[in-house]
Amino acid sequence: MDLLSIQQLSDNEISIAGLKQRLADFSEQQKQQFLAGYSVIDLVAERSLYMDALLARLWQHYHFDSIEGISLVAVGGYGRQELHPLSDIDILILSKRPLKKEWIPKVSEFVTLLWDLRLEVGHSVRTLKECYSVAKEDLTVATNLLESRLICGSQDCYAQLNQLLNKKDFWPSEVFYKAKLEEQKERHARYHDTGYNLEPDIKSSPGGLRDIHTLSWVARCHFGATCLIEMSQHGFLTDAEYRELQECQNFLWQIRFALHIELKRYDNRLSFAYQAKVAENLGFTGERNQPVERMMKEFYRTLRRITELNKMLLKLFDQAIINKGKLTPAEILDDDFQRRGHLIEARKPALFQARPETILDMFIHITNDASITGVSPPTLRQLRTARRRLNKFLHDIPVAREKFLQLVRHPNVLSNAFRLMHQHGVLAAYLPQWSQIVGQMQFDLFHVYTVDEHTIRLLKHIHSFSFAKNHERNPICCEVLPRIQKPELLIIAAIFHDIGKGRGGDHSEIGEGEALQFCTELGLSKAEAKLVAWLVKNHLMMSVTAQKRDIQDPEVITEFAKKVRNEEYLEFLVCLTVADICATNPEFWNSWKRSLLSELFYSTQRALRRGLEHPADARERIRHNQQQASLILQARGFDKKEVDLLWQRFKADYFLRHTHQQLVWHTEGILQKHQQGETLILASPTTTRGGTEVFVYTKDQPVLFASIVAELDRRNYNIHDAQVMVSRDGYVLDTFIISDQNNKPLGIDCHERLANQLRLIINDGRLTKIKTRRTPRNLVHFKVKTITEFVETKNNKHTMMELVALDTPGLLASVGATFAEFGIHLHAAKITTIGERAEDLFIITSPEYLPLNDDLKQQLCNKLEINLTKLAPN
Repeated sequence: MDLLSIQQLSDNEISIAGLKQRLADFSEQQKQQFLAGYSVIDLVAERSLYMDALLARLWQHYHFDSIEGISLVAVGGYGRQELHPLSDIDILILSKRPLKKEWIPKVSEFVTLLWDLRLEVGHSVRTLKECYSVAKEDLTVATNLLESRLICGSQDCYAQLNQLLNKKDFWPSEVFYKAKLEEQKERHARYHDTGYNLEPDIKSSPGGLRDIHTLSWVARCHFGATCLIEMSQHGFLTDAEYRELQECQNFLWQIRFALHIELKRYDNRLSFAYQAKVAENLGFTGERNQPVERMMKEFYRTLRRITELNKMLLKLFDQAIINKGKLTPAEILDDDFQRRGHLIEARKPALFQARPETILDMFIHITNDASITGVSPPTLRQLRTARRRLNKFLHDIPVAREKFLQLVRHPNVLSNAFRLMHQHGVLAAYLPQWSQIVGQMQFDLFHVYTVDEHTIRLLKHIHSFSFAKNHERNPICCEVLPRIQKPELLIIAAIFHDIGKGRGGDHSEIGEGEALQFCTELGLSKAEAKLVAWLVKNHLMMSVTAQKRDIQDPEVITEFAKKVRNEEYLEFLVCLTVADICATNPEFWNSWKRSLLSELFYSTQRALRRGLEHPADARERIRHNQQQASLILQARGFDKKEVDLLWQRFKADYFLRHTHQQLVWHTEGILQKHQQGETLILASPTTTRGGTEVFVYTKDQPVLFASIVAELDRRNYNIHDAQVMVSRDGYVLDTFIISDQNNKPLGIDCHERLANQLRLIINDGRLTKIKTRRTPRNLVHFKVKTITEFVETKNNKHTMMELVALDTPGLLASVGATFAEFGIHLHAAKITTIGERAEDLFIITSPEYLPLNDDLKQQLCNKLEINLTKLAPN
């Protein structure tokens, strides 16, 4: 970098094209230096100096240096000399008095030139008086001015600004601290109080750079500390903490710099589009998604370290600024701990190092007293030191194991203790396996949080099942959890359910073995350890069965019940399953999944109570459904003979796979509204399994299913479930459960329009053209191999086909069209979306209504791969 060449530019050499080229050359030089391993600290400072030199020369070019009492001031991040490749360049043109009219156009030319150079410039033109009055009312302006820096111009003018900012009535430190604390809370809330999002913001996420800035701002306002190192001189930051904050900031700077050299426009989101490239720029290596996962693991761990330091130091500031250094009187809890306000603290300076097991005693106190919300800063400092100096995991200390068991058996342990234990690294210090999942992410759209964060949220959801107010959202779990005799077994299973992730192999099997060993070492009985290990191994079984199997089929229920074994296991499993789904992604738990799991739970419960040696009789269920529906229809004035005559046309499978309420609804519609030869479309006015049920009754035709799903896809509706049946005389009885783009049931006002459009499509008789839509942005960066597998069934009436593919627009319509091409009959479909993956189940038969032979299976697989490849993004 040649600052001298910028400073020595003649007026004739100053042009937009020339300066653009210099900036481009400088940016490219910095990019190459960064990739070559140059210090990011030096590069960020160098960029700030380069911009200083450019702005100072342009200041001279426009002859502002000839005006008395005017300054060019860097504010915000530029004031801190923190400029990344795409950072905003925030400047203040400061004057003692209002500028004369002849200089205003020059200011405009100066700023316009900076924009023409494609610099992200934020500027303001203010007098000293205006600066002071605006900053007094605006926290953001005040903050920017607090870290201002003179670039060039009048030193006296800038000195007067600092005098104004140092006045006692300009944002007193107590007011400033409270405002900054509230600002941070609001910012964190925008990210759901976690930095563990799929596409985190390097700057603004909890634990991001802004949390370090907040500490600096408060310290600057209260102590006059211009940098973090000065905070240590006031006793608020130890040398080790200063080094840790610097190390964390340095890593986040590296990621931000690596991101900015790839972007064209300013952004601090670490999006899927750039995660792989950023990981490559930073030298992370491995196969497939390993570089991204390794980088993100370090990133998330860095956020956690910053969050811990931020909260600890803000508590210290609170004591110094709000309480003026006065300590709240202590309330002694025992020989080792006391309570001071809402915080717990150790009574001895090296308690945790002398007796590490007392760390768990502290959290037992927290579970005993719900009003204790955190750990005092001195004790947290002691905990951080002891944590680093542990020469073995706490679980290896016998007395610590006893205390951990005491904790998990405590009725209030899920209210606060585990969250704090995770925040302060105690779970990682206790359990070696937990330390491996801290910050562990998966490069997909399904898992919104890291494995550790997901598990903590899962425990939080289990806790929520204890409250009656959550009954409507999770009725089964709120009913079941209070009945569970040993909830500590559910808690341990929750801790271990995903603990095997990131180590290769089946994480459920890895977790099963480790959970069994952990329970044995904890002193649990064989039966208890066996239950926990079973839950860990089978924690996905219930959700997979509900979403990807035909739970209307009694055989499916019987097989599931055999795996579950008894009602105790079923109750534990449903609580773990629901909490797991809720904690994976806030958007995933909906009425659809709730209804599926409820149906599976109660069907399995009935099977277990009846006894597995007495499986459900399909004929008995058919008779029950018919009798219940017939009674309701007769009560509504329908003639029994007329109903029976209609039902004689329907196959037994129809009565098996529909509830008696559906039979009533379909029969009413057919007898009242259907005209011979016409198409009947019904849309349920009430919600069915969280969606809208659409019933189609019409003469069968070859491309019917493909046309219907293509039309629903064209209207951006989600299809969750499909039952496709044909009567003895060639009429289809198709049922679809659909929702809108927000996974909500369709509004009543949409029903008639949808029915009319479907009627037109069906009456046309030709395959509706599949609408080509752009793949959503968040799917573009994922590759999912199309896999078609055929599942063995006990009966030889049909073939079950599982399809895994990228969930692109038009997927189901394309599958339907492929079935039509081969004359394949579809009898039922279970549609499951897991992040970017579609995992769908189809029950099909050949053109002759027989199971598919091997040749037809292979032809179908090949054609599906070809057709679905056309839908995938390039």
